Amino acid sequence: MSETAAQLVTALRRARRDATAEVTVLADRPDGTVVRCGHVVAKAHPPGTDPAELAVRLGVAAHPRCAEILLPPVDGMGALPDGRQVTLWPYGEPVAPDAPDAAPWVEAGKLLARLHAVPVAELPGPLPAMRGPVKAARAIARLRAAALPDSVATRAVLRAWAGLPGWARGVDRTDRMDKGNESNKGNGGGEDNRLCHGDLHLGQLIRHRATDWRLIDIDDLGLGDPAWDLARPAAWYAAGLLAAEDWERFLGAYRAAGGSAAGERDPWPRLDVPARALTVQTAALALAKAAAAGRALDEAEEAMVEASVRIAHFMEAAG
Repeated sequence: MSETAAQLVTALRRARRDATAEVTVLADRPDGTVVRCGHVVAKAHPPGTDPAELAVRLGVAAHPRCAEILLPPVDGMGALPDGRQVTLWPYGEPVAPDAPDAAPWVEAGKLLARLHAVPVAELPGPLPAMRGPVKAARAIARLRAAALPDSVATRAVLRAWAGLPGWARGVDRTDRMDKGNESNKGNGGGEDNRLCHGDLHLGQLIRHRATDWRLIDIDDLGLGDPAWDLARPAAWYAAGLLAAEDWERFLGAYRAAGGSAAGERDPWPRLDVPARALTVQTAALALAKAAAAGRALDEAEEAMVEASVRIAHFMEAAG
């Protein structure tokens, strides 16, 4: 157990007013530590989390407009002795990793459509930017910092990354932020300034009650292009990791619930750039993590690296 996890266990027991309460560590990583005690879960957010932005995100999660979409927090914020911000949440059952046929793709699509339709002008603010592109940039920085030996895979990932527009690489965000601030005051903004989750995957869904699914993890929540929220499933589908049937169920449910981020017909004009960004992000992290652990890529990681190679080859052929 890390020092952060030990501090979080102590803080949760104090919040529960039971110094001997049984506590289970659910996750213990540098980017997030989560522990459970009964029906309450405590999360230590990543180092450097902006308290003001986190407070706004908590307010959004607790807002009536996001009821039955986002899991609401149990309480306000606190901090550990090491300075990391802590929030408390209700416990819910996660998606079963060993039951892919039961994966709630339809529910994920519906929840995203409803999230993207939330009128941002009615939410607490100022809403921060959705952090998806910034996380992608950090993945590339981690790959570069790993200083891996030159390889086709590394060159392809960096080439594919360089071919993305600035906004997808976490730069050139000023116009989007300005539009977001205006939309938070006025009419709700355009398609590029919707409320977005920022890091959608099946691990971000829990069953809060017997049949109710909710989105969790607000660290990347904010204003942005809602197509980003569809990008990881799209990238998995394009890489052969998500079955066509599941992709169609997800996309169909999103559209049927009013979601507009994928257009009405061919979704790829809207999804191409975000899906490429998520492909490259995933491949960069795979290469860096595998090298750090001294292991080979697993099958899914290999598929994302191969997809990045194809992207790089296509860009070179296109000039």
